[in-house]
Amino acid sequence: MDVVLTEWLSVMLRWLHVIAGIAWIGSSFYFIHLDLSLKPNQSLPDGVKGEAWQVHGGGFYHMVKYLVAPARMPDKLTWFKWEAYTTWLSGFSLLVLVYYLGADLYLIDKNVMDLTAPTAAVIAFLSLAVAWLGYEALCRSPLGKHEGALALVGFVFLVALTYGFTKVFSGRGAFTQIGALIGTIMIANVFAIIIPNQKKVVADLIAGRTPDPALGEQGKQRSVHNNYLTLPVVFLMISNHYPLLYATRYNWLIVAIVLLIGPAIRHYYNMRHEGKQEPLWPWAVAALGLITIAWLTMIGDPWIKTGGVTPSFKAAEDIVLSRCSMCHADEPVWAGITAPPHDVRLDNADEIRRHGRLIQIWAVQSRAMPPGNITEMTDQERSTLAAWRAQEAPSWLRCPSFLCGSDQP
Repeated sequence: MDVVLTEWLSVMLRWLHVIAGIAWIGSSFYFIHLDLSLKPNQSLPDGVKGEAWQVHGGGFYHMVKYLVAPARMPDKLTWFKWEAYTTWLSGFSLLVLVYYLGADLYLIDKNVMDLTAPTAAVIAFLSLAVAWLGYEALCRSPLGKHEGALALVGFVFLVALTYGFTKVFSGRGAFTQIGALIGTIMIANVFAIIIPNQKKVVADLIAGRTPDPALGEQGKQRSVHNNYLTLPVVFLMISNHYPLLYATRYNWLIVAIVLLIGPAIRHYYNMRHEGKQEPLWPWAVAALGLITIAWLTMIGDPWIKTGGVTPSFKAAEDIVLSRCSMCHADEPVWAGITAPPHDVRLDNADEIRRHGRLIQIWAVQSRAMPPGNITEMTDQERSTLAAWRAQEAPSWLRCPSFLCGSDQP
């Protein structure tokens, strides 16, 4: 496929994905807020759970929710589904275009597992389906009737999958895959449970039958799951821009912490919307989790040792020119790359010095570059780059010794 066409497809799909995601998350958050803020009123018709008055855009709105369904089918009914469907379809298309077709760069790290591009893509694709089946089995099992236990088992399930992905794919690929997997579970909740159950209720109303309350209860359960998973998915979507998150030895643990922080924050707002006393512990969890993530990204990795390495810019320059400049040059020679990624040029001494901070983050404190270590940069070479940066970088940019150890940059 033409490189320019591929880039345009990537931009358009990414834009569509973000727009649809905003619409889906926005409507999801709104209805969770509405559901939790409903207040009972004796003057309301039978079968109505509660009401909420809202003001927006200069107008007043009166919302009511039926426990199961109204007595008759309304003439006009708005369905909320295409926001979710478009988010997943655009996201999956982007996943195929960038990560599966570009598996050599974005999905595979031969230091982790020596895979071919087709094999990596097939494993990634099948894991989406298998993980959803596992989640569905958990929800339909007796465990599904106990939300606390289900949440705990679900957390362990996702963390275990993340750890497994880090043993198969590159760090970036593992983060992308667990994000896509959680997103697939969320859209499957809408496509396979929530919307079909709503359609059954509508069909019962039209036929004059009394709808089964269990249908609404099951749909509500999956909607709540989606609500608590939203913030971790958003984090994972943007994480591929931050190598200190995905390309360190603690990447799977970082995902585990995010899977705690996101639901904790959502729980705080859910309690607030419900009018209950706002708990402070979610913010303590979030603060402690973020501090822990920052610490995990700062303590370095065992393959980087500056002790005993003589810092030399010439040695660092030779490494960058041999391992990085085939892509990061005015005229890249790597197949499929027509311009230096992110406009970063590393083909001469001045440019290498100018981008020293990026080199430290992407190649020293993480293994993000070269992507999938496709040019086979050695641990000794990374240590040489670390020694050079420890000598030339301003002291305020170096990792403190009490965090990283005396031999860390």
